[in-house]
Amino acid sequence: MTKATPISGSDLPLLRVRPPGPISATMGARLHNVESRNVTFVGPEWPVFWREAVGSNVLDVDGNIYIDLTSAFGVALLGHAHESVLSSMNEAASFIHGMGDIHPPEPKLTLLEKLARFSPWPDAKVILSTGGSEAVEAALKTAALASGRPGVIAFQGAYHGLTAGSLSATPRPHFRSFFEEKLYGGVSFAPFPDPLRDSSPHGQASLEAVGLALLEGAPNGDPIGSIIIEPVQARGGVRIPPDGFMRKLSEIAAESGVLLIADEIMTGMGRCGAPFASSLLGLEPDIVVVGKALGGGLPISACLAPSHIMDAWPPSTGEAIHTSTFLGHPLSCTVAAAVLDAIQLQEIPNQASRMGKNLLEGLREQLVGVAGIGDIRGLGLLLGIEFVEEDGISPARGRGARIAEEALTEGLILLPGGDNGHVLELTPSASLTETQAEYAVDTIASVIRRTP
Repeated sequence: MTKATPISGSDLPLLRVRPPGPISATMGARLHNVESRNVTFVGPEWPVFWREAVGSNVLDVDGNIYIDLTSAFGVALLGHAHESVLSSMNEAASFIHGMGDIHPPEPKLTLLEKLARFSPWPDAKVILSTGGSEAVEAALKTAALASGRPGVIAFQGAYHGLTAGSLSATPRPHFRSFFEEKLYGGVSFAPFPDPLRDSSPHGQASLEAVGLALLEGAPNGDPIGSIIIEPVQARGGVRIPPDGFMRKLSEIAAESGVLLIADEIMTGMGRCGAPFASSLLGLEPDIVVVGKALGGGLPISACLAPSHIMDAWPPSTGEAIHTSTFLGHPLSCTVAAAVLDAIQLQEIPNQASRMGKNLLEGLREQLVGVAGIGDIRGLGLLLGIEFVEEDGISPARGRGARIAEEALTEGLILLPGGDNGHVLELTPSASLTETQAEYAVDTIASVIRRTP
């Protein structure tokens, strides 16, 4: 029996009480008593507790309906509770867990075959994981084995995850400062070409920094074997590299014999207007990691590489050297396979490209001439509004966060981005309707005008 839902997925916001309502506030106090205080920020204006999510709508525990412009960290690219996800979960309801690397569940093989066909290479092999950080760990290990050199080049502003290996390649002090002594010291950080502040052609200053790091080696003396990069820095503030940068970076990597890892956890699966954003920007990776949208709401991620790279891993002797209890989880694999089918059948990359262009044009039109905006940019359904100080360059610290908080009172769920919280990020689902998009653009413009 299907549960009746009070939201359609295409509703406009309906606020019965100012968020966070009394029930959310009570739950926030209860949460504070039982969860590590570092995990969820609880304040007078934040958060709201979700009760249900469908399409582009969220219903909170106080009965408020919102438009979710985050698609829950980019996961619900197809929309919350998408039909393909629900139907595949029903089909797999009697097969919840298996023995992924001992006696593999059938859905694991089905997904691996589909991922191999979806990949950029004709002979791809895959390592499955449960989250993006784990997929990055697998990619870094794969690159070290295949190159024989453990050193890594990553980029300022990057976010690759918070497990030990992925955090080593994530430079933001906020995440690293308490654990610095436990992190691998063989990562060099090059500047990511900044859309507002780097005037060099093709991000030349960044390319020169990469070249220098390749010559000098990692800070701990290790030789460099891989470069890891997000085609677009998502959490870093929707930073889109200049034309030609990714192509030249690919050339440098190939000439230097280092492996290029594309972190497509956020940008992949069609969000940016192609199955992989790398192809739109001229990046030619040797290894790709995907996640978030892949599971349609269930935890699953993957590291993909062509056979000649992935076969650097030794054959299993019965005890894998990189695995986990939930590797190949049958329910997640079944849903992920259905998500891959839906992405292709529903032409999600084309939808994302078209919808993203309309959102970008609408925001630019509404916000033309508004003081304090440095840039409005986007690629598909990954968009950002960057706020600056009066000098037009310095980040307006925290303004993106303040606007996200104020937008919540208008029924929009948004997140800030950038190291300084100075970017307002939009990562909506492809289920967003034209009416919802128009409301979102109008409301965001209104909130920006009144929020310092």
